[in-house]
Amino acid sequence: MALLQLSGVTKSYGDLHALYDVTLNVQAGEWVSVVGPSGSGKSTMMNIIGCLDSPTAGSVVLDGTDLATMSASRLTAVRRQTIGLIFQKFHLVSHLTAVENVMVAQYYHSVPERAEALVALERVGLRDRAHHLPSQLSGGEQQRVCIARALINYPQLVLADEPTGNLDEANEQLVLDFFRQLHADGTTLVVVTHDPVVAGLADRQIVLDHGRLVREIDNAAARR
Repeated sequence: MALLQLSGVTKSYGDLHALYDVTLNVQAGEWVSVVGPSGSGKSTMMNIIGCLDSPTAGSVVLDGTDLATMSASRLTAVRRQTIGLIFQKFHLVSHLTAVENVMVAQYYHSVPERAEALVALERVGLRDRAHHLPSQLSGGEQQRVCIARALINYPQLVLADEPTGNLDEANEQLVLDFFRQLHADGTTLVVVTHDPVVAGLADRQIVLDHGRLVREIDNAAARR
């Protein structure tokens, strides 16, 4: 069953098409990597899927509901309740501790629970760093705080934009191991990456070029 359906999605800025006529289905529980050169439309597509932007034309259906029919407040609610966002730039609040940064996501979804936030940090191996500020954490630790924050509300869909782009090899492996576990648990993943190793872990690769979907690569079939 498709959790996410893009049909003829176009995003234009005047005469420039950041995306053009993109049609794509992502099945529930599938891991899809989005690849392509800089300027190919990867981040634009992620912003549209993540309810951070809207298409000029076409439709995006998430869990059976057309996002175009939703009010701005309802889109915000969907983004908080259904989607977990993980960014290359960590977007942590500098004056909040790790556990408080995780609790920020809870605040917009339900009543913040420090105990639940601590469990989320424990899942990513950071329980002992819960009371450290972002400036006291390494880049890999900050990214894992972002993952804990994205997962605290148990989203159906996790969107990650270059999640290993700022990490050294050891921390990249920690993050990828966690993505493997999410996939095994049935979470739907859409991951933008320039890294062919990361792209190869997905069930399928979507290749964008100049805003168009030009190719799909079935990694799962190749591994069989």
